[in-house]
Amino acid sequence: MSNSAVVPNSSFESFNLASPILKNIEALGYTQATPVQAQVIPATLAGGDWLVSSQTGSGKTAAFLLPLLNKLFIANPNGSPVPGRAQPKILVLCPTRELAQQVSADAINLARGIKGLRIATIMGGMPYGKQIQAIKGASLVVATPGRLLDLFNTRAIRLDQVECLVVDEADRMLDLGFAEDLEAIDERCKQRTQTLMFSATFAPRIMSLASNLTKDAGRIELAHAGEAHANISQKLHWADNMAHKHRLLEHLLSDPDLDQAVVFASTQIESEKIADSLRANGYQASALHGAMPQAVRNRRLDSLRKGQTRILVATDVAARGIDVPRISHVINFGLPMKPEDYTHRIGRTGRAGRNGIAITLAEHRDRVKIKAIERFTQQPMAAAEIAGLEPQNKPSFNKPNHRPGAGAKRGKPKFAGQGRPGGSNARFSPRSGSRSGSFQNANSKH
Repeated sequence: MSNSAVVPNSSFESFNLASPILKNIEALGYTQATPVQAQVIPATLAGGDWLVSSQTGSGKTAAFLLPLLNKLFIANPNGSPVPGRAQPKILVLCPTRELAQQVSADAINLARGIKGLRIATIMGGMPYGKQIQAIKGASLVVATPGRLLDLFNTRAIRLDQVECLVVDEADRMLDLGFAEDLEAIDERCKQRTQTLMFSATFAPRIMSLASNLTKDAGRIELAHAGEAHANISQKLHWADNMAHKHRLLEHLLSDPDLDQAVVFASTQIESEKIADSLRANGYQASALHGAMPQAVRNRRLDSLRKGQTRILVATDVAARGIDVPRISHVINFGLPMKPEDYTHRIGRTGRAGRNGIAITLAEHRDRVKIKAIERFTQQPMAAAEIAGLEPQNKPSFNKPNHRPGAGAKRGKPKFAGQGRPGGSNARFSPRSGSRSGSFQNANSKH
């Protein structure tokens, strides 16, 4: 959950959530809803399918968990025991293991102490046996698509009782090639009464996926990327070459105001090399990427959360779902493949109401990517220099009076085919129709 921006007078009590859930919200220190929560919670409680465009760090995870946990509680207020069958009522799909773990952890915190409500996580890289046992009697299952289908195909889990399907970070799902898996899962839980899809944008490819997974879906669109990250200071440092880039990185990481940092690398090999170089120079750093065994990834994330690791050098896939309030800095050593990945990256800082710093290191050859990022976020990145480490050459377009997109050549940018958020103000589009139904017999135990 994030408290970085709240809507005046949008208290959680105003949503008529169940008392046990409100107590857990209060225990976590949250009193008012963020903009996405203020719109998604009542929409989800009302029913029907919804498409939601919001940026990372906006509080969207709690936005869908709170109303869905509330429905489960109302269906079984006495916490009656349930059969130990693996047939969840709510299914949340996440593109990466780290995000699945974070969503599951949030769900457990929000459902703490509620009898008859059990939550389970299904993801690759972990033993099948333990996961098969964990999903028995679970009302809410958080899963990555591949492992879920593996268990379904071995009849370890049934999906014919799913009443709500949540697709989190749908844009990333498509990036990672999960389109066919999503369609397969959709076919196996056609009886559901609600589908929620979350994405950074309403790009054409997202709308195409939504047309297959949803029915008469309403749309909720929050502020564009620049407004959503207003609490994050964004800077750009030009580097002449790779050696210059490394010198800039080490200088930035020596900032005494830096609490914890995530350094983004473009490849798995690059993340290892950067982490090795930093350790060799006395920095407390670890690498994190998708090729690591899940147990190793879990240990390194746990070390980051406990404050034992100060610098995490990660790839985009591995960093999805990292929610550590003490991360004060994000440094883009390697630029993202797509502009929307930039917003996901910098969203690792500035969480839980704190301010954050996002710094991008770019070479002259990266200028087209920088322009694409600025067009996507609708704001320029302020160029900065460090005394003694000034670049010998820097593109003229990044002068202080530069406007995103100004003077750009006609034609498709390097990041072609990507959508951009709609407007600066939140928009709420009503449905023309919706599925009907209720959460009945949603009994399980936590």
